[in-house]
Amino acid sequence: MAEPRTQARPRGRWVIAALAFLATVWSQYGSLPQLSLSRNGGLGAGFAQLQLSVLPDEWLRDAFLRLRVSDAPEPRILVVDIDEASLDELGPWPWPRERLADLAEILLTDYAARGIALDIVLPSSSSTPGDARLAVLARHGPLVPAQAFDFDFARTRPQPVRDGHLGGGAAPHPGQRGVPATGFIGNYAALAAAPHIGAIGFVPDPDGALRRVPLVTEYEGRHYPALALALVNCCTGKEPLALDGATLHDGYLRVPYRRDWPAYTVVSAADILERRIVPSSASGRLVIVGSSSLGMGDRVTTPLAASRPGLGVQATILSALLDRQAGLTPAPWPGRLLACLFALVSVVLCTVQLPRLSAAAGIAMLGASSALWLGLAYLVAPHDPLFAPVGPLATNLFLLAVAVPYQWQQAQRRSRHLLQTLRQYVAPAVVEELLRSEEQDPLRPRQRDVTTLVADMEGYTGQVETLPVEEAARLTRDFLDCLTGPVIGHQGTLDKYTGDGMMAFWGAPLPLEQHADLALDAAREITLRVARLSEERVRAGYKPLRVRIGIESGEAMAGDFGTSFRSIYTAVGDSVNTAARLEQVARDFSHHIIIGPGAVERSRRHRFLPLGERLLRGKEKPTPLYTLDSSLNPSGAAPASAVPGISA
Repeated sequence: MAEPRTQARPRGRWVIAALAFLATVWSQYGSLPQLSLSRNGGLGAGFAQLQLSVLPDEWLRDAFLRLRVSDAPEPRILVVDIDEASLDELGPWPWPRERLADLAEILLTDYAARGIALDIVLPSSSSTPGDARLAVLARHGPLVPAQAFDFDFARTRPQPVRDGHLGGGAAPHPGQRGVPATGFIGNYAALAAAPHIGAIGFVPDPDGALRRVPLVTEYEGRHYPALALALVNCCTGKEPLALDGATLHDGYLRVPYRRDWPAYTVVSAADILERRIVPSSASGRLVIVGSSSLGMGDRVTTPLAASRPGLGVQATILSALLDRQAGLTPAPWPGRLLACLFALVSVVLCTVQLPRLSAAAGIAMLGASSALWLGLAYLVAPHDPLFAPVGPLATNLFLLAVAVPYQWQQAQRRSRHLLQTLRQYVAPAVVEELLRSEEQDPLRPRQRDVTTLVADMEGYTGQVETLPVEEAARLTRDFLDCLTGPVIGHQGTLDKYTGDGMMAFWGAPLPLEQHADLALDAAREITLRVARLSEERVRAGYKPLRVRIGIESGEAMAGDFGTSFRSIYTAVGDSVNTAARLEQVARDFSHHIIIGPGAVERSRRHRFLPLGERLLRGKEKPTPLYTLDSSLNPSGAAPASAVPGISA
């Protein structure tokens, strides 16, 4: 059989395996996307947009978030909502600055709040005492105003947005990157002078969901913290929160969404202004003041719901930062490395096992691998915000789409090869059994216990030398038919024709427990068929025919010993040579079948007659010779123990 083809198939399997593994590696360590916000809240086309291929990762993470999200109360945060009820009771937006100042003062004095984040931008001065009161609270008290940044990387606006005054910026920390902004909406000058000011501005993904927020914004060489970060640094009484690689990626924070909107204590701004809330319920909390009113348009899509107040996202970010400050966030895990290792194990296992499995079993194995990965990815997701959970699934999908069909095609090719090769030599039942077996490369040479039968026509030259070519050919075909039919009918493997003779063996390519008895049955049937053919020829005026058969059993190397030019399935070994010598010895006996001691020892249902010993060519010691007991009927059903000196 062709050696190059045998080597090419494993190479093909491992090339597919390498490509499947690279799918996970690329998903984990390929260039990570950047986000940009256009005028309508979509992606900016000019700034390394997040490709749609990333969305399956996000959708899978969203499913994990929905399974993990909690409604357990968040006791550290109070959300003051300028909701529809407040607007109906106290008047439409915008409210007078005095009312906003009253709201802040009541929260700080009557309700003893630790700090307030004002999720409202006031770009112009109203020239009222309320402006001054808010500015004083922001400069000397725990009030953190907000300022908005624009991320119009697609340059969809004719002119960058610049309104009001920026404040609260700082020189960049070494090695820290911020999300570059293209414009801003600040506060009036007095309020912009506050020492702590927080940035607001959302950057949704291509599907419109908000999964990351700029925790640090960069504008004209200065860095500006997000509103929740500014509140934590201002008002918790602890050191400013350290921002490391586990918190930020290029200035972005992945919003963990550990708590949903119902987990936060939300009160109406009107209830605070009218002092209808028990003061102790807000004592010591950090407060976010904003609006969930549909009329004010601060609604976003999150992984948890299609419409949530932006105020709720601010509360979620604040809760996450407080958890990080308190050391309550999940410890970092090497999620990307785990994904690659899992994919590698899956690829190697599938590459090794798929050739041994049916297509259905291979698909089931890939399904089990994918289910196992989903469970592991669910555990890893909170510990690594950067890893792509869909990577190993993409690897398994590639294996399903490419490796399983490839193995099926190879199995079909193997089946065709077996059929084409073995149908020339063995019985159809043996071919079918080989195709059903899971044995890899059943034709490769291997040591087997076999019984070899060598048959030949005695006096072939004298039979055909006086015959026309057509009659000589017909005689040869008829004689070989007498030899071949019994071999195939008794599960034998046809090795070769030798002009007027044949060599066959039993016990390969599939092991046979009764290979010696099957060979003896075939030999008996051969003698009967040749006898009938001989009678027909004698009646037609030709010479009688005689067949000589040698049979011996023993260890032999059986397999495909062919080359890249021609395939040949044969058996080689001492027992094979002995069978050939026994066929030659048969010319000295009146018996058609001469049997060696190995076949006699392995037979379980035949009786034998000893013929003495003979020193065969190539042997150092004489070999005992036997033949079948002709007194038995053709079935040969007699125990071997009936022969003197031979035990079953």
